[in-house]
Amino acid sequence: MDQYFKSYEELDVHRLMLNDTSRTLAYKNAILNYTDKFKDKIVIDVGAGTGILSIFCAQAGAKTVYAIEASELAKMCEEVIIENNLGNVIKVIHSKIEDLDSNVIQKADIIVSEWMGFYLVHEGMLESLLFARDNFLLEGGILFPSVAKLYASPCQLSSMFQFWDNICGVSMKCIGKHYRETKSMKPEIASINKDDILADSKLIAWLDLQSISLSEINTLGNEEYVCICNKEGILQGICIWFSVEFPDGSELSTGPLDKSTHWKQTIIVLPVDVKVEKNEPVAFNLELKKDISEERKYNIKLILLDATEVEHEIPCYCYMTKCIVTRTYLEEQSNDTTKD
Repeated sequence: MDQYFKSYEELDVHRLMLNDTSRTLAYKNAILNYTDKFKDKIVIDVGAGTGILSIFCAQAGAKTVYAIEASELAKMCEEVIIENNLGNVIKVIHSKIEDLDSNVIQKADIIVSEWMGFYLVHEGMLESLLFARDNFLLEGGILFPSVAKLYASPCQLSSMFQFWDNICGVSMKCIGKHYRETKSMKPEIASINKDDILADSKLIAWLDLQSISLSEINTLGNEEYVCICNKEGILQGICIWFSVEFPDGSELSTGPLDKSTHWKQTIIVLPVDVKVEKNEPVAFNLELKKDISEERKYNIKLILLDATEVEHEIPCYCYMTKCIVTRTYLEEQSNDTTKD
């Protein structure tokens, strides 16, 4: 059993996830609000953990739920199922989904999974979900969740770096500089104050989980993005988060404007501060690429770009002259059309 599955035998990990009410209730409500789709159906729960999603599916009326769990936690999952008197509905299977023979379980009408990691794809469990979809989902079957989206926005990190400016009247900015260098070497997982987001977010990736292929998740993003600052501030990083949507239309979002979750946000910390003004464009290329040598790892690459050399949306509401001229022209054309 690899270290990834061993880590999920730690009960503190599951306590953290179960205590994340945004996460747990999002799944519960999405499932129980869709009882007409679950009633008398076959369900597969990929990465069942403690079994709570399997139990929600049983409560929604599922005929059979296969709770697939690769770690040793499968034994405790079975105890939870028995404790809740659902052993006649939920079948716990101690195995990786990739190792299951097609004659061990029936193909399912619905696949449920909480597969998301930091910045959506950390840990690489999405591959397991897609394997389950391609091998064990009936034609016309449903995934919970069914869509995933990845977002990014420029941000400032005042609470992270201002700490070193004054420690009981003692300046430690020199240590703060080294601290900044360390933080800029790898992604930082932290909760960002909503007031520290400098611009509206950009959609980096939109994944239709019903149809996306394995090859399509090897690289996410890798495009040029332009965000328009809605306030003046200090650009200190790019903040990344995700949301998922369920077939009933409900959503679980992990952004800085949403209720906090155990995923928090992922920040790519810049090595130096960049002062920005209101309506100033911030341009960047952001790429998440699967690591060839470590299958559960993605490498994140951020490049800040010169906003004057990048194509902007039309209309664009930044302060650059070319965008103001274009916007004014479009507004005049619109007014002329209205008069006619």
